[in-house]
Amino acid sequence: QVQLVESGGGLVQPGGSLRLSCVASGFTFSNYAMSWYRKAPGKERELVAAMPTAGGSTNYADSVKGRFTISRDDAKNTVYLQMNSLKPEDTAVYSCNALSIVIEGTSHWKYDYWGQGTQVTVSS
Repeated sequence: QVQLVESGGGLVQPGGSLRLSCVASGFTFSNYAMSWYRKAPGKERELVAAMPTAGGSTNYADSVKGRFTISRDDAKNTVYLQMNSLKPEDTAVYSCNALSIVIEGTSHWKYDYWGQGTQVTVSS
């Protein structure tokens, strides 16, 4: 059974830090690109940070560049999001995503898994 379980969210003051974790099970973690998304009330879901399989380059939303860092530990089947210098506009539900696209000849298969999310609230 595939599972992605996020943790580490909470209430933090502006300027503070949080570290989110997402533990995966039920699939070969090292074969998947991992990403963090967030969804704030009244807004579209936004890609925050993405990391392909180990050794690939990371990508960040412009709004978090220089403040957030995505990393992964394939031995622990875990992806992290270190969030520093948090702002009120970072308030959202943060979810992790695992994605793999397998291509064989003219066929392809997409494997796309989501966690339930963890609430991050930045407020004084």
